[in-house]
Amino acid sequence: MNPLSSYKRLLKTKPIIRFVSFLTCVAIAVFVSFFVGKKNTKKPIITSINPPIASPEDILTITGSNFGASKENSYVSIANSRITNSKYMYWTDTEIKIQLPSNVQDGLVTVITQAGVSTPAFFANKSSIPTTVRQDPKATIPIIHAVTTENGSETANIGQTITISGMNFNTARGTSKVYFSANRDGASETPEYITALSSNYDYEYWSDDEIKVRVPDSAVSGSLYIETERGKSEPFPIYISFPAGNKTFSAPRTYVLQTSVNIKPETEHTDALITLYMPRPQESAFQPEVEASSITPAPLIQDDIFNIIFQDSLDKSLNQSTTYSATHIVKNYTITSNIISGKVPNYSDKTKMLYKSYLSPDEGIPSLSPKVLELKDQIIGKTKNNYEKAKLIYNYMIKNFTVTNIPDAEAAASPEDLISTGTGDAYCFAVIFTALCRAAGIPAVPLGGVLIDTQYTTKNHWWTELYFEKYGWFPVDVALGAGLAYTPFSEIIDKQDYYFGNMDNQHISFCRGWNQIKSPFINSRTVKRSRSYALQSIWEEARGTESNYSSLWNAPAIIGIY
Repeated sequence: MNPLSSYKRLLKTKPIIRFVSFLTCVAIAVFVSFFVGKKNTKKPIITSINPPIASPEDILTITGSNFGASKENSYVSIANSRITNSKYMYWTDTEIKIQLPSNVQDGLVTVITQAGVSTPAFFANKSSIPTTVRQDPKATIPIIHAVTTENGSETANIGQTITISGMNFNTARGTSKVYFSANRDGASETPEYITALSSNYDYEYWSDDEIKVRVPDSAVSGSLYIETERGKSEPFPIYISFPAGNKTFSAPRTYVLQTSVNIKPETEHTDALITLYMPRPQESAFQPEVEASSITPAPLIQDDIFNIIFQDSLDKSLNQSTTYSATHIVKNYTITSNIISGKVPNYSDKTKMLYKSYLSPDEGIPSLSPKVLELKDQIIGKTKNNYEKAKLIYNYMIKNFTVTNIPDAEAAASPEDLISTGTGDAYCFAVIFTALCRAAGIPAVPLGGVLIDTQYTTKNHWWTELYFEKYGWFPVDVALGAGLAYTPFSEIIDKQDYYFGNMDNQHISFCRGWNQIKSPFINSRTVKRSRSYALQSIWEEARGTESNYSSLWNAPAIIGIY
């Protein structure tokens, strides 16, 4: 008997066999159903959404697979927010259409079924995407709303801080400037302006809607405007009074001036570098326009406020000379003073940066030297008026000291020796006059530069500017007043009287005060040029392999005048 026949006979005769067989069949059916169902249930996959950027209430189509034939308990999520049942328009295993809710947000789109969470796709709400707006230039240029003075007066004085209110000034000043109508005698039909200067500490505060700036020397009633990289503001009226007198700027003269230095290596095959700090003419009230027309070779730094900085390798042929030069166009004015000495006030606030800087001793200005203090007391006694103090110091030096016509560039003697010997060059005269004025409480700054004679040759020269409140800068050239040999273009009958408060247009300034240059290198060799046309700590700096070279700084040359 075969097994099948035996099993059939048992099913007929044995009830227990029939029961076990039934349970076995049920178990097999359940197992097969579960296995097949599990095998056919897969996670949904999104292949695309269209459109990926849409607005609320738009129709979104989701394409993919394994979504299920009907929605049932499945759903769509956007930015972790479940789409409500009323928004579903169509659902198949490969495509879903929904209407986007009114509060839809940017985020990931997923389809969630019993099998799991789909791969995500990204959706963006069109209304929340920032758009680039092309700005109207008129909306970004500076606009002035008001100009007010410290004391609420309708007029301002030279040196007084004014507040400019408006918009689009920039949050930081950067290269932005404030310009004022300029005091110019015989000016052209085009209005001329003078800028407030950082070197005079004119800028006190700058924000996008407010500027605090000191009225600069040589400004007059007229208008002011602000210039940023975005453009210029419309001119705004300003009224300036001169309670202590005024000065005029006339007879403009423009020079084309070249400065140069020759460097010649004296050691072959060296990897040393040399850095040259070539002084550049400085802008001021009497020298308002300075423009570099050519610089050769290309400098390392061209836009430093004090110097043009060259850097080059000394790895050149033995004794091959290289010339480094800069040509500037400089406009210069004659200054005529009309100061009212009795109305020169005392300084109201000596904590201001201008006063602090130009009342303190610094490199080369020994205003706290015992010799200087003793001589100051001897000269001014109990005099209170600042103008009178300065005039007493000036007259004393002219009467008691003798100026030598040839400056000693390598002089080892201190300028203070002028006090004991009674003889010195223009450098000594300018330094001691500046020191005596600072000791007497008068802000003073030495200027270094060149004098231009009638043959258009130059020589190094030094003079001083004093600052009087409500008047501005007051030029004094003690050496010329004392008889330093020099022929101006226009005859000056009384030089002693003239050079206290007046200045011809043959002075070109390369520095206002001492420029302390800090070396950026360790163990470099620096060169300082004594009594040259600028007052600064470093002119040359060499570093690297030990090498020898020679340098020749040529006198600034006038190559054009008009």
